[in-house]
Amino acid sequence: MHILALPSFLSLFDSASSLAADRQLVVSDPGWIVTIGGSAEYGPSFPGASKNSFSGMPSFDIRRFGEKAENSAPDDNFDYGLVSIGNFEAGPVVGLRDSRSSADDSRLAGLRKIDWSVDLGVYAQYWLIPDTLRLRGEFREALSNGSGLVADLGADWFIQPDDKWTFSIGPRLSFASGAYMKRYFGVSPEEAADNGRVRAFGADGGLKSIGATVSASYQITPDWTFGIYDRFDRLVGDAAASPIAAELGSRNQNVIGISLSKSFAVRF
Repeated sequence: MHILALPSFLSLFDSASSLAADRQLVVSDPGWIVTIGGSAEYGPSFPGASKNSFSGMPSFDIRRFGEKAENSAPDDNFDYGLVSIGNFEAGPVVGLRDSRSSADDSRLAGLRKIDWSVDLGVYAQYWLIPDTLRLRGEFREALSNGSGLVADLGADWFIQPDDKWTFSIGPRLSFASGAYMKRYFGVSPEEAADNGRVRAFGADGGLKSIGATVSASYQITPDWTFGIYDRFDRLVGDAAASPIAAELGSRNQNVIGISLSKSFAVRF
């Protein structure tokens, strides 16, 4: 089963829908801006896969009315800012780890099954140019499937030509611990023997992929927003050398997604 990175649906809604809500929804009493929506993606069925599959997930976001909405990228995971000093912000972040089984690709028979997992960590970001150029890093540890630590680094350039359109583009680097690489890209001698297609391979931690993300969102009405995005990653290092990607799958990983969300004001 393919589990999506939570960013791919939540943060795109935050950047476009919440912005629309701030501009268009006017209330006289203190309240909240609530955003609900859904997203669908088409991308690799598991890390390193050559076969793609569809998946989707609902989204939810809430923030105080009048709180300034920041632009965000579609691959940001779900976060909450606890520290804000000038152009710097940091706080907890939550994401999801991919699952993998022979149901995704029959050629995986004999290789370990990997369950999906929630991952938890911290994020930090800094705006070199407010609302335009951002540096961001996320550091997340898997809570249940033993896949260790992932560190995602990126930069994003946001363009808003008018009140309806928001575009973004930026490079990505992803690092993974030895536990992650062993779980998703390592092959034990026993697994190699049971599978019969791939050789044994020991994967070490380090740089996992280099890529980029682009997105566009459009405010259909004052409270409805549509978005489309694409993220491409090229596996490198042991992830690229692993028989999971090199023999059974692909070093090129591309995800395309669409989203639709609605924002509205809530007063208590």
